[in-house]
Amino acid sequence: MTIWSKLTTTSLLTLGVASMATAGEITVYTALEEEEVAAYVEAAQKALPDTEINVLRLSTGKLGARILAEASNPQADVIWGWAVTAMMDPQILEMLEPYAAEGVDVLPERFRDADDRWFAPIGYMGAFCVNTARLEEKGLPMPKSWKDLENPAFEGEVLMPDPNSSGTGYLHVNAVLQSMGKEAGWAQLEAVDPNMAQYTSSGSKPCKSARVGEYTVGISLAFTAMQSIQEGYPLAMVFPEGGVGYELEASGLMASSDSKDEAKAFLDWTMSDEAIGLYQQYKALITVPGVDASNASKDAGLPADISTVLADIDFIESAKNQVAVKETWKEKLGR
Repeated sequence: MTIWSKLTTTSLLTLGVASMATAGEITVYTALEEEEVAAYVEAAQKALPDTEINVLRLSTGKLGARILAEASNPQADVIWGWAVTAMMDPQILEMLEPYAAEGVDVLPERFRDADDRWFAPIGYMGAFCVNTARLEEKGLPMPKSWKDLENPAFEGEVLMPDPNSSGTGYLHVNAVLQSMGKEAGWAQLEAVDPNMAQYTSSGSKPCKSARVGEYTVGISLAFTAMQSIQEGYPLAMVFPEGGVGYELEASGLMASSDSKDEAKAFLDWTMSDEAIGLYQQYKALITVPGVDASNASKDAGLPADISTVLADIDFIESAKNQVAVKETWKEKLGR
């Protein structure tokens, strides 16, 4: 098993696997969080001992840029756990070969492509990560909505991912715009901007920074919030009123792969009982019917019925509008 993080992208070239993986070896591109990638790949490697699984992990935006840059000579065999909003790019869809992974038929239709180019057994959702100790120290009120973050008392106390580099950033922005409408949504985001300390390239960084007390509020991932609470950090996970953004994490087979048997076997594994059991340890959103998040997740504040806190997201609209939304973000809020 070989895993490259976003910090060691050049290793993909240095170690001589820049070209398509050979038989018995696959190259997998993913935007899943590093902690879960390590756990999943360790299990998959044991289940598929005759296949060397090489993984390149990048943030959602950077992964898309890389795949498109390699369009004339694709390097990956599998795209795994990538935002479906990004996967719906027509240029990306053209690179994918229809494949119905074993077990994928259990997924409701909205969680898989009608032409079997992608499927999404998992997803991620946003949350406000609030450091309760710093909140008390500074005498700040617990924020329950985006509007609450307009309070001047939060100046320099809020951190959020940039939607141009982070899928987490985009899901938050997209949820605000779809829930409030474009005009009111942009007005809301602009009203909070003066309190933003910075916009990060990582979706998990705002929560990780908040949990150690560098900032009071990290607009981030529910997964990172739950993990932080389980590890004992003084953190509260808040789902903003009006609905929190979420994204499906889709996987698919690259049509150009020279190791399709191995690639298909890996995709089959991602729908296996073993994989689904691991998802329960890491994911707030599991689309496989009858599978719930872990008790630890619920103890951290995840509601039994997460539909009660999710925004009503139209993913077709999300995909169609993302270029325009990101350009508008640069114009209005880019730093």
